[in-house]
Amino acid sequence: MSRICQITGKKVITGNNVSHSHIKTKRKFHPNLHTKRFFVPETNKWVTLRISAAGIRTINKKGIFNAMKEAETKGFYKD
Repeated sequence: MSRICQITGKKVITGNNVSHSHIKTKRKFHPNLHTKRFFVPETNKWVTLRISAAGIRTINKKGIFNAMKEAETKGFYKD
């Protein structure tokens, strides 16, 4: 399973580890992902999502149904 948030689309980005002597080596920054179940009252079903902490805050703000609908139009979530 890929490390992509199904609501916000956050994914792994790359950068550098920088040592004390400024030698740079490649590294990855992973999103803060959690597997979480949500109940969608509009469809009367449970949905399991792999979402970031920012995605959880988005769902709290907009509601699960609206957040999933918006993510589907952006291509992050597929039903």
